[in-house]
Amino acid sequence: MIPAQRRELLLRELRGTGVLSVRELCDILGVSHMTVRRDIMTLEGEGRVRSVPGGVELVSQVRAEPSYRDKSRADVAEKRAMAHAAAALVGDGQTLYLDAGTTLGHLVPLLWNTLGLTVITNDITTAASLSDHPDVTLFLIGGRIDRENRSSVGDIAAATVAEFNIDTAFISTSSWDLNRGSTTPSREKVAVKRAAMAAASTSVLVAGADKYGAFGTFKVAALTRFSTVITDDRLPESSARAVRDLGVSLEVAVPRRGAEEAGEGLEAEEPSA
Repeated sequence: MIPAQRRELLLRELRGTGVLSVRELCDILGVSHMTVRRDIMTLEGEGRVRSVPGGVELVSQVRAEPSYRDKSRADVAEKRAMAHAAAALVGDGQTLYLDAGTTLGHLVPLLWNTLGLTVITNDITTAASLSDHPDVTLFLIGGRIDRENRSSVGDIAAATVAEFNIDTAFISTSSWDLNRGSTTPSREKVAVKRAAMAAASTSVLVAGADKYGAFGTFKVAALTRFSTVITDDRLPESSARAVRDLGVSLEVAVPRRGAEEAGEGLEAEEPSA
């Protein structure tokens, strides 16, 4: 078999079991451990499989997102690192769109000393956090409220975003990969994200590495529609290389991991005056 045929066979086997060890794949494909590892790296770079200790698993479809509360408690160190990377792209006097999500929530206190910002957001928690800022012009866009994710969604929200001229739109995602781009299980979120990107001079995807390789039912945008993708250091090198090969600027944020991060959520990080 040529490599492409072998990889398709690997994928077909995974579709039946979900996960296989490297040893099992060597027996199934009749090739060496090294060849299987190379095939896994190639497929992982494409976002079609994910490495696990001793083997590989098929990427999964995201059918629903966790609640805001659950998300706020997960991967705090990684989210803070990505927020710091995003903050480095912000300058005084800019107009920003901050998409709904707990990762971008960590960006809020990092903007506290930036002057003359205009911030547009559909995230209720982000708007509340910025409401006392003395030097931010703040717009919370309307629309149907998604209570689980504390954000406004749907066509009304998208129509409001389209009225602005935005310098940088920071877009969150529940899933992303090389071939499908940014995706979501919620149709009502798509229009808002696309409207923000269309209104922006620059769009930045802020996406945790744990979400890479998964996919939702609805496509938001190809990765090439973003000038920059910010992720964390859990992204496999093969996947990072594949994203960069698309011509997309990929920034890998390295978090501080330690006892000081344990159990801390968004509420733990307060802005300084």
